[in-house]
Parts: sequence; C-alpha cells; structure tokens
Amino acid sequence: MNTELKQAFDMEMKMAKELFAKQNLESSFKHLERAHVLGQLYVLPHVESHWWMLKVGFYQRSIQEILGQVVRIVFGAVGSAIGIVPIGNTGGTNISMFARLPIEPSLAKILNRT
Repeated sequence: MNTELKQAFDMEMKMAKELFAKQNLESSFKHLERAHVLGQLYVLPHVESHWWMLKVGFYQRSIQEILGQVVRIVFGAVGSAIGIVPIGNTGGTNISMFARLPIEPSLAKILNRT
C-alpha cells in the first residue's frame, strides 16, 4: 500500500473510530465502507475494516451484520491474500459480498493514482 493510499485509509478509519466512540454508528459505518473500498486489496486493512463493521453490528444488535461480518473477515482475508476481491464493494451485509460496485469518484481518484 503506497503512502497516499495508506493515509487515505487511515483517515477513514480514524473518522470511523471517532464516530463509533461517540455512538454515531451510522456515520461510523459510512467511513468504514469507504475504508473498505480503499483497503480491500490488502489483507490487514481489509480485515480491519470488517472487524470494525462487526463491532458496529454488535452495538446495533444486528444478527445479520454480525454473522455477515464474521464470514467476510474470513473470506476477505483469503480474497485479499490471493488477489481476488469484488472491486468497489463497500463490505456491509446490505449487498452481496461478491458484488462489484462503482467506486465513488473521490475514492477512485486515490485508487487510480496508486
């Protein structure tokens, strides 16, 4: 992960954690989704974004999110390790974990420069 991408990923995670600490779970999750898009090609960032999504699921008491994130942690780690991930996927259980999605323009700029 190059410096620019790492900084962008870290900033999204920082925002997500700060919002999580304030119990603003919906906004926290949005930043986790952005972090997921940025980090999904790399094992540790990919797993970290899913781990925090799992934490949000616990706080929301969402069985769907909890179970979905447990599965995504395992498959996400393997997918990143072998280089097979659905590009643009935001990582939440509201969409298929195999779905490719268009990348938000602000994130695409960062990814295109890396």
